This record gives sequence, structure tokens and C-alpha cells, in this order.
Amino acid sequence: MSGLFLGGMMIVGIIIGCLIVSGILRLLFKKTSFLTILFITTTFSFLIFHYQLYSPTLTIKVPNGYRGEINLVLSNVKDNILTVDSNGIGYIDQWTFENTYSIPTVGQMDGKNLDKNLVGFNPSTFWAKGEMSSSESNIEIETLSFEIAADDKLGQKQFTFTDLSKLVDKTKLMK
Repeated sequence: MSGLFLGGMMIVGIIIGCLIVSGILRLLFKKTSFLTILFITTTFSFLIFHYQLYSPTLTIKVPNGYRGEINLVLSNVKDNILTVDSNGIGYIDQWTFENTYSIPTVGQMDGKNLDKNLVGFNPSTFWAKGEMSSSESNIEIETLSFEIAADDKLGQKQFTFTDLSKLVDKTKLMK
């Protein structure tokens, strides 16, 4: 099926769902008009739909036993490189860099899921956006980052810093 048709089906489904939920909520809130409740539920539903649609959920693979900072570097790659190296570095394109805000799915090469070990930037936003310049190598590096905590330090940020200017593949950086 075409994307336009599938998108249209999703929108119709959201509107029908909002009509049903609004009818139920109207029974609970008798003094509020049906149109007001419909407007609120529709707005809320489309915000959730937009969040799910436009923020890709990245699936990141890390080396077995890796713990520490993960840096996804803004680069000129056509396809995101989400299998990070032993330094925790992966490469993402401009669109992914600008539109990613959902929590990624992270697993080791052997298949072990590390989602419980992820530590975000702060409680209100998971990804940390960083920018680093190196005058000696004359490069500028922009990253999205988070940490993978050890099993005995779940939820604790370690505040590590990695000098990426010596570790990134400079041929993949944005010019």
C-alpha cells in the first residue's frame, strides 16, 4: 500500500478513536461541550502521533560488555552507522540528528538487551546534544549522546568525557 493511503488510514483511525473517547469523556464531564472535549483529545492524539512518526527510534548495537558514553556523530553518511565502535562512536545523517528525541533500543552484538542500563542527559530530555571544536585538527564535531551504565550503577550518570577529535573518522564528518 502507498504511504499516502496508510497515512490517511491512520488519520481516520485517530479521528474515529477521538470521537469514541470524547463521547465517553462527555459522560464524565457533563458541563463541558462535546466539541471542547473532542478538540482536546484530538490535539493530544495528534501530538502523540507526530512524536511517534517523526522521531525515529534508533536501534544501536554496541560491542559485548561495553559500558560508557555513546556518541552519535553528525556526519555525511547516507545510511546511519548505528553499530558503534569500541570507543562508543556511531555516525548519523543530518535528518536523524535533527529529528531524534525518542529513547533508542540498545543491544550488544550477542543480542543482550541493554535498555535498562541507559542513562539519559537529564529527566526532561534523554539525548545530550554536544558540539566540540579542535583547533589543532581544525574540525568541528556535533553529537547526540547518552551513557550505558554498569549493572551495579543503573540510572547513575558517570559524567565521562571523551575527546572525539582523535577518535572519529574525519572522512565522515560534515564539511
